[in-house]
Amino acid sequence: MIGAFPTQVFSQENKSEGTEKKFDPKETILEHIADKHEWRLFGKSYIPLPVILYTDKGIETFSSGNLQPAGTIYKGKYYNYILVNNKIKAVDDAGKIDAAANKKVWDFSITQNVACMWMTGALLLIVFLSMSSTYKKRVGKAPKGLQSFLEPLILFIRDDVALPNIGVKYERYMPLLLTIFFFILINNLFGMIPFFPGGYNLTGNIAVTAVLAVIILIVVNLNAKKGYWKHIFMPNPWWLFPIMIPVEIVSIFSKPIALMIRLFANITAGHIIVLSLVSLIFIFNSLWISPVSVVFVVFIDTIELLVAFLQAYIFTMLSSLFIGMAIEEHHDHQEVI
Repeated sequence: MIGAFPTQVFSQENKSEGTEKKFDPKETILEHIADKHEWRLFGKSYIPLPVILYTDKGIETFSSGNLQPAGTIYKGKYYNYILVNNKIKAVDDAGKIDAAANKKVWDFSITQNVACMWMTGALLLIVFLSMSSTYKKRVGKAPKGLQSFLEPLILFIRDDVALPNIGVKYERYMPLLLTIFFFILINNLFGMIPFFPGGYNLTGNIAVTAVLAVIILIVVNLNAKKGYWKHIFMPNPWWLFPIMIPVEIVSIFSKPIALMIRLFANITAGHIIVLSLVSLIFIFNSLWISPVSVVFVVFIDTIELLVAFLQAYIFTMLSSLFIGMAIEEHHDHQEVI
């Protein structure tokens, strides 16, 4: 149903004329870090994304362009809809939000974060499948091109992250660790580009970091050995059972929660700081402040570049550490040559 999802570029030029709205830094910053139902380009231009709603009366699909500009009511097949703070809400004929109807509407739309996540996944597949093909064709030869650029990172994850923390069984978990590391790194870097088409805040979205954390939680507990569970449910000495067992059970969930919060908070904080510094120019309404603002933005962006790599490394390193703690058996140490 391609016709329902137009791909032309829209421009929000039909706003009501009148007095210019006062600059609100909070609104601008929150809009930037929030997920959206359109793919933002340059300025006010955007590409509408498909809206997919599951209701008690059936599935509704239409273009998010029907909800623009903000405040536009779209008369759907089953309900009327409006976009409020980047969320689709069902409304009555008068435009008032219908609380009862909203409980029956589930949003499965392709948002900007989802589209960018697919883009990242496609990029990872293209890069690593091409590298795999090159390795097969150049067996025993020195790496070149993209190989020579990414191979040091791959060897770093293997030799300095997976092997020391997991041990001799590290190979089984290398695909997971490499996927997590490069997925976080690429999205961290793309999120730093201020004018990147569709520039987004994927790793600053707590839903995304929560899914990554849940994956690690499942992997750790499905592969855990009996020594791991014995440590949790049979602490030594026995008289500490009432205290230690609840603490250990909480620790099972606190570890992935720490992964989730750390990545989300660091990336979101970086975006907010940079946007706040840029906003100073408009808050003071003076170009005299712009040199100071730009200098601080460049400084913070340099730090954020380090943070982009650091957070990908920390998430991967802690994930491998949690896996290693779960699968390690006593006296199960072998020398790896």
